Amino acid sequence: MATTSDISRGLIIKLDGSLYKIVEFGENKTARAAAKVWAKLTGVDNNRTIEKTWNSGDTIYPVRVERKEYQYLYKDDTGYNFMDNETFEQVAVAEALVDAPQFLKEGDVVSVLFNTETETPMNVELPEKIVVKVTYSEPGLRGDTATRTLKPATVETGATVMVPLFVNEGEMIRVNTKTGEYVERVK
Repeated sequence: MATTSDISRGLIIKLDGSLYKIVEFGENKTARAAAKVWAKLTGVDNNRTIEKTWNSGDTIYPVRVERKEYQYLYKDDTGYNFMDNETFEQVAVAEALVDAPQFLKEGDVVSVLFNTETETPMNVELPEKIVVKVTYSEPGLRGDTATRTLKPATVETGATVMVPLFVNEGEMIRVNTKTGEYVERVK
């Protein structure tokens, strides 16, 4: 058991029989009343997004989570399949539990979060920034760099990313997997 002072971003808690991940949190203090702690939560085992408010010092129920490195193998009818490189154990994860599945490439190493009580996968996190190859992009106009104009580009995973005009087909770019935005060109 823990209290609201132990809340942090990424913590997974049990609330009303379901598991939720804390996306954002804060504290509201008023002059006369007791402080309140609020959090924006996304469901781990459901697709709900809720906001919850507690009195400062209330009890919360965190879930013990273990993070393991897995390699992405392929996608089939059972979901996305990952393999532990040490034990060669394979696990299938539903698409809803994968953060940014549009950026997954075969062979990528990701973090899989397991509930230590039930040994079931709860979430798959990609690295914050990945390098992908641009497979299709319209050519940019020469000299049109005065404004930060963006154009759509298709990357090797099939996702579409908005990139600056100077990025051409065949180049490697770095993409933020959390926001899906272009970060920089990679040499």
